[in-house]
Amino acid sequence: MAIPRRAVLSALPAAALWAHGSRAYGNGTAADRSLLVANAVAMLAGTPESNARPEVAAKLAAIDATARSRLDAMDAAGSGELFQGLPLGTSDANLNASFQYLYEIALATRVPGGEGEGDAGVQRRVLDGLAWLHEHHYGETSAGYYGNWFSWEIGISGHVSRTLALLADAVAAHRPGLPATYVASMDAYLRNGENGDVDLDSRFHTGANLADITTNRILQGALLDDDARVAKAVADQLTIVATIDPYDLRHGVTDGFYADGSFIQHSSVAYTGSYGVALLSRVVQTIKLLDGTGYLPDAEERELLGAVRRWVTDGFAPLIFEGWMMEIVRGRAVSRTTSGYEAIAAVVEAVTDLSGYAADDDGATALAAYVKHLHQTSRVALDPARFVSPVSVARYAAILADDSVPAEDLGPAERHAAFNAMDRTVHRRPGYAFALSRSSSRISKYEYMNGENLMPWFQGDGAHYLYLGGQDQTGHFGVDYYATVPPYGLAGVTAPVERRGTVPELYGGLWYENPDAGFTSSSEAQNAYVYFPRGTHPFSGGARLGAYGAAGLVQSDDAAYAAQRAGELPADFVAYRNAEAVRSWFMFDDEIVLLAAGVGDAAGRAVTTTLDARIADPADAIELTGELRDGSPWSGTGTGPLAWLRYANTSREVAVGYVLLDRQRPAVALDTVTASRRAVRLSNPDTRVTKRVFSLSVERPAGAAPAALAWAIVPHADEDALRAYADVDGRVSVLANDVGLQAVQHAGLGIVAANAFRPGPHRAGPLAIDGTASVVLRRDGDGTVEIAIADPTTERDTIAVTIQGRRLEAVSADDGIRVRPVPGGTHVEATTHHAYGRSFTVTLA
Repeated sequence: MAIPRRAVLSALPAAALWAHGSRAYGNGTAADRSLLVANAVAMLAGTPESNARPEVAAKLAAIDATARSRLDAMDAAGSGELFQGLPLGTSDANLNASFQYLYEIALATRVPGGEGEGDAGVQRRVLDGLAWLHEHHYGETSAGYYGNWFSWEIGISGHVSRTLALLADAVAAHRPGLPATYVASMDAYLRNGENGDVDLDSRFHTGANLADITTNRILQGALLDDDARVAKAVADQLTIVATIDPYDLRHGVTDGFYADGSFIQHSSVAYTGSYGVALLSRVVQTIKLLDGTGYLPDAEERELLGAVRRWVTDGFAPLIFEGWMMEIVRGRAVSRTTSGYEAIAAVVEAVTDLSGYAADDDGATALAAYVKHLHQTSRVALDPARFVSPVSVARYAAILADDSVPAEDLGPAERHAAFNAMDRTVHRRPGYAFALSRSSSRISKYEYMNGENLMPWFQGDGAHYLYLGGQDQTGHFGVDYYATVPPYGLAGVTAPVERRGTVPELYGGLWYENPDAGFTSSSEAQNAYVYFPRGTHPFSGGARLGAYGAAGLVQSDDAAYAAQRAGELPADFVAYRNAEAVRSWFMFDDEIVLLAAGVGDAAGRAVTTTLDARIADPADAIELTGELRDGSPWSGTGTGPLAWLRYANTSREVAVGYVLLDRQRPAVALDTVTASRRAVRLSNPDTRVTKRVFSLSVERPAGAAPAALAWAIVPHADEDALRAYADVDGRVSVLANDVGLQAVQHAGLGIVAANAFRPGPHRAGPLAIDGTASVVLRRDGDGTVEIAIADPTTERDTIAVTIQGRRLEAVSADDGIRVRPVPGGTHVEATTHHAYGRSFTVTLA
C-alpha cells in the first residue's frame, strides 16, 4: 500500500502562533466537522487499506482480544459495577477505567476487517453503558470530582469523546441526546478552567495537559456540530507550540519547549520523556484529525509541522540512545515498570506520521530515516501494536520496507546537548552516551507524586547515567536500578549519611494533608514542597563548544528545607537538609572528567560521594581490576591510594574505567541486592528482583573538613589505556578544584574548560574569567582558537574572558560577542543578558 505524503512548503517561526489566541472563532463548515469525525475514526480504527497490510494484523488482533476481555468483564459485573473488578462510587481510577473499557469495546466495532466490525448489538451495549454511568456515577457533578483532578478533566473526557466519535452513527440512531448530555457534564467538570472552557491562565491548562483537553474539545465540537467550539479548541492548542521565552511568558506559562530543546511540565520538571511524549502525540493527532478541514489552513499547518519537527530533532533525538529514552527526563515515570524502550513507542508513532505530512524539503526523508534508525539500533524490538493507530502501523511498516530510505539519526554520533533550560546535559559518542541530571532555583530536584518515585531525593543532584552501546539497557537501568541501588548512592551523587522517610511513611498517605496551611493534593504548596521542589541556588548550567562541553552545579538544599528554616511550614512537615558540594563535569571524547569541591556537611554528618554505580544480573561475570598509585596491583578497599579501577561485565562485554586524579582511597563494593519493585512505586507489582550492585564511592566521616575529589570515567577502557591514562604526564590535568573555580586541561584535544562559581577574577591556564561563568576554549593545530561562554546562573548581563597570549581577531562570532585586543592577550565579552544559559561562541585567529 502506498502511504500518501502531504506536500508542505516550509516552516514558519512558532512564536507567531500566539496570535491565534485572540482571533475570532468559527472558520469551519458542517462538512469539515463531519470530516473531522471521519478522520478520528480512521485514525483510531484504521482504514480498509491500512488494515489489509499483514503487519497490521497483530494490532487488529490486540484490539479484538481486548474488546472480548472487556465484554466478558461486563457480563460478569456485580452490584455497583459496570465491569467486574471495578466497583464504582468512591474510586476515580475505577470510573476512568470503566469509560476506557467502553471505548475499547466500541473501537473493535469500527475496525475495518475486525472480528467485531459493525456489531450493532455491541454498540448499543456501549451506549447503554455510557448512559448508565452518566446516570449513576458521572452526571451529578456536585458529587463527582473525588480523587485525581486529571481523571475528571482529561481522562474520562478523552475516553467518552473518542467513544462517541467512533459510534456517531449509532448515537444518532439510538441515543441522539447523549453527546450534548455528556458535553454539558464534561464542561462542568472542567473546574480548573473558566466557565466550562479552557483557561490559558490556569496552571492546570498548560503543556501536555492543555493538549489533551483541547484535543477532547475538538472532538466534542465536531460531534455537536459546534463550529466555535472546534475553532477555539484548535486555537488554544496552537498556543502550546510557541517556543517558551522565559523573559516574555504568555499567561505565566513555563511549560513547553524551549529554544535549546528543553521541555518542562509542572512549571519546573524536566519532562521530555513522559509529558513531552504525550504532547508530541496529541499535537500530531490533531494534525491528523484536522487533515483536509478548514480548521488548519495551509500556512498554519506549515508552521505547526515545522515547530513539531524541531521538537523531534532538538528535543527528543538527543535523549534517545539506541531506542532507550533516558532516565533524566522521565520524572516520576522512572519508577514504573515500563522500560525506556517502551517509552519511545509514542515518539516513533508520531515521527512516523509526521514523515507522511512533510515534503522532502521539510524533512520528510530525514524523519523516515530516523524511524528506521530507531528500529535498527534499538536492542529491544519496538512493538507497533502499541501504536494508537493502525494507519500508523501501516506507515511504519512501509518505511521499514522502503529500501530508498536510509537508516540515519537526526544528529551526529558525536554531539553535546546542553539542555540548560531544564538543567540536563547529554554527551554522546559512538558507543556511549552520558546523561546528567541537575537542579537549581529554576528546576526541580525530582518529582514524586501519588505514590510514584518514592525515594527521589537526589535524582537532581548530579545523578548521571552512562549508557554503553550494544546493550539491552533494561539490564543496567530502568526500575530495577532504582529498586536495588540505594537512593543515597545513585551514580554521581553526594549525599549525607542518613535515612529518609518516604511520603507515605511520613504522613500515612500519598501527600501531606493540611488544608489550613494550604496543603491538599495538587495545591501550589504541595507542588512546591512535596511533589517537585526546586533547589535554592541559581548556579546550574554549562558551556557547549561544538561536540564538547562543561557543566557545573552548586549543590543546594531544596525549597522545602529553606521554607522550613524560615518558619514558613507547619511544625509536623518533614524536610531534609542536603550535603554541600560544588560540582563540575567536563565532557570530551574518550572520558568524562568530574570534579567536586567543598564536599562536606555544615551539620557535621558523614557524607558519601558515589563516583559511579552500576547493576548487573546475578549470573553475570563481573571482574574488578586496578592499580594503586605506587604501581602495585589493587587488591581491595583500604590498600592505598587508587590510581585506576576497571569494572568489566564479561558476560555482556561491558567495561568502564575509573581514573583517580587525586590521592583518594575510595570504597569499592560489589553486593548482591534483592528488592521489590514496589519499594519505589506503590502500584508496582511486588516483584522481587536480585541484582549485583557495583559502587565506587568516597566517604567523608562525620565532622571532617570539606574535601575535594577528582576522577575520570572512561567508557570501554581496557587496562593498558587506564594504566597510561593514570600516568603523571597523562592527557588530562586538573588546573583548579575549589569552591570558587574548577578547571581542567586536555592536552590531547587542546581544550581548557572551567566553571567559575563566585565573583572573580579567576585564572585557569590561559583564561582569565571575570566572575561566575562556564567557559570552554580549544586551540586547533593551525593556531585557530574557539571559545564558548555561558552563564549558568542566568543572572549576569555580560561575561568577560581574557585569553592570555598573542592577540587574536574574530573570524566568526555569535551575536552578542565583542572582541578586542588587550595588553598580553585578547578580551572576549559576551552579552548574556536574557540568554537563559545559552552558550556564545567565537572563532579567533
